[in-house]
Amino acid sequence: MEEHIIDMNEKNTLAMKLLHYFITEKGYTPIILQGADDEIWLENLDEDYKVVRLVMRYIHNDEQYKFDIFKMNRILRKIKKKTLSFKLNTLSIFLDLGGAVNLNEFKSDNITVVEVHEDADIKKNKLLKSEFPDLSKKLKFSEEGVDLFVKVTNDINNHSKKDQQKVVDVFTPKKPIITYILIIINLFAFLLPTFFGNFDIIYSHFASYGPFVKMGEYYRLITAAFLHANLAHLLFNMYALWIIGMQLESFIGKWRFLVVYLFSAITGSLLSVIITPDAVSVGASGAIFGLLGALLYFGYHYRIYLGTVIKSQIIPLIVINLLLGFMVPGIDNAAHIGGLIGGFSMMIGVGVKYKSSRFEEVNGLIVSIIYFCFLVYMALFA
Repeated sequence: MEEHIIDMNEKNTLAMKLLHYFITEKGYTPIILQGADDEIWLENLDEDYKVVRLVMRYIHNDEQYKFDIFKMNRILRKIKKKTLSFKLNTLSIFLDLGGAVNLNEFKSDNITVVEVHEDADIKKNKLLKSEFPDLSKKLKFSEEGVDLFVKVTNDINNHSKKDQQKVVDVFTPKKPIITYILIIINLFAFLLPTFFGNFDIIYSHFASYGPFVKMGEYYRLITAAFLHANLAHLLFNMYALWIIGMQLESFIGKWRFLVVYLFSAITGSLLSVIITPDAVSVGASGAIFGLLGALLYFGYHYRIYLGTVIKSQIIPLIVINLLLGFMVPGIDNAAHIGGLIGGFSMMIGVGVKYKSSRFEEVNGLIVSIIYFCFLVYMALFA
């Protein structure tokens, strides 16, 4: 019978303690990398140091250190692409560095390197004390040897399970009730004029038209988002609402989705009145662009899971449709842009579950209110 012996030397013990701290206390997540032997990569895109790297491999001279930095930069470039990050501040902690190595050589601007061999080195290191003031305290365990290994492993596993449960909660498909209701309202609003035998009755009273809005008919700013010029216009927008709304509502929840949709519809109509005050405007496209803006912000927070989708689908979809709006006559691109900005800002305000802080949400609401007030002033009083 084969026995597996756990090597709990001082270096491995310190590595386990640091791993325990960064995962359970600071919320870092391990990065799975091929070919990264004797080193552990962790990421938390909400921290100042987005990436923390623990290097257990022995590096005894400057040549090895230079190659290590080169390899680290190459891996960081891949992580940047995956996480849509322009800059990844990285902390690389070397646990087995030779005395002849000069840490100030070869490192990049976004890489900070520190050397620790034992717990006492952490107390002496000014950078670690400044950035992680509780680190020394959190490295103290009553367990030793195998008991420490079991304790750290169990804590990390429990923490990982909780994180995984949050991800499952967010990404588990839910019924898009609000999306269904919005589509039904749009369909009803399109069919309603048939009961009157005259399409002009509904559109003359509820479409967005600058002079009437300025005269006090403010309800047009929202009712216009539920009217469509023709069947093709309706089917195109409802298909887009079905595809985008079904996903976004499942991700962010019903009330967040509804607030984003309605706010985007209003801000789209307001910017339309500002840019084309004498044009009659109808359609849900401003609100749908707001959903795209919200999806972009949500995807940024969950870019570990949606980074590829953002780059290959969401951003190209926004850009292509905005370009079409500029090139094809009759498309109200002002409503698209107004809704896109409104959806993005309001998504910050309503927050992303498990990701947004109260500070971010308050700032998002403030920005949304300022944006709304600016549009109201420009549309109605300027």
